[in-house]
Amino acid sequence: MGDGGRTISLAITGASGSAYGLRLLECLLQADRRVYLMISKAAQVVLSLESDLSVPAQPAAAAALLSERFAAAPGQLQVFGREQWSAPVASGSNAPAAMVIAPCSTGTLSAIACGASNNLIERAADVMLKERRQLLLMIRETPLSSLHLQNMLRLSRLGVTIMPASPGFYQRPQEVGDLVDFMVARVLDHLAIEHQLLRRWGDEPEAF
Repeated sequence: MGDGGRTISLAITGASGSAYGLRLLECLLQADRRVYLMISKAAQVVLSLESDLSVPAQPAAAAALLSERFAAAPGQLQVFGREQWSAPVASGSNAPAAMVIAPCSTGTLSAIACGASNNLIERAADVMLKERRQLLLMIRETPLSSLHLQNMLRLSRLGVTIMPASPGFYQRPQEVGDLVDFMVARVLDHLAIEHQLLRRWGDEPEAF
């Protein structure tokens, strides 16, 4: 797991939809990727509201809890604090192969679009932009204001993948987890990580 190309940064921000981030974390770990995880203060509140998880604010304690929950190998998951400027993600000299923010709040979207680096998540995203690495934002908001759309367009023009949390229904989801898996599968596709989370369009035409 020392290969930088197998390291993915994952940030979970305070938008509703924390299940996307947790499921993506689980899948990345199962795919034998090393994960650098950042959780915003607002995301900690949302996680406690939307799941059975109460993630500790202390990074080491959070890493221990999540590593046990998702059966991570020793050292596979590292959690960084919001102002842990010594983290690898804060510098282009040690940037990971890709970064995903899932879910991505529109506040975080705005900060990234204007180049703010007020916390580690924003700085990590700024590093991905300046190093021209892969950055994917799973926006979770509705309706979208003109400001939101302008910020998304600005980042899209810089090469950022804008992926609103808009699951499809052609796979005939039976439960909420199926909808979560649809979006996580799309993220994994963009990261070129193999998965079996859903049936692909056209694989079973007789089902339509």
